[in-house]
Amino acid sequence: MKFTHNLRVYYEDTDMAGIVYYANYLKFAERGRSDAVREMGIDQLEMKARGLVFAVKSVQAEYHRPAYFGDELVVETVTSKLGGASLEMSQWVRRGEDLIFSAVFRVACMDSAGRAARFPAEIRQKLQESMP
Repeated sequence: MKFTHNLRVYYEDTDMAGIVYYANYLKFAERGRSDAVREMGIDQLEMKARGLVFAVKSVQAEYHRPAYFGDELVVETVTSKLGGASLEMSQWVRRGEDLIFSAVFRVACMDSAGRAARFPAEIRQKLQESMP
């Protein structure tokens, strides 16, 4: 299942040349992942109350084309792999048909002490149901 998050590029997202500053794509991707998790029916505040959080362990990113002030972008998110305590989410940022940015995020489930923790059964099921 592919989840989408729409956004517009604001002046604050750009550098002096009016091009989206490279680090802001990580923020755009975070918004897309957060929305995808919410749409899967996973409540991250409820997880936190149970002593569990998601944390990005690694990211592999590629910048394909620049985006500019005023552009309307779409962040697409897919859960591509699922392990016992981690998952991979593949993401793409597009302007229309143009691919702007792509990345694969490895995300760990962690307990309140910062150690890896297995996904609870109901969260694991929701993540599995979202996979293509």
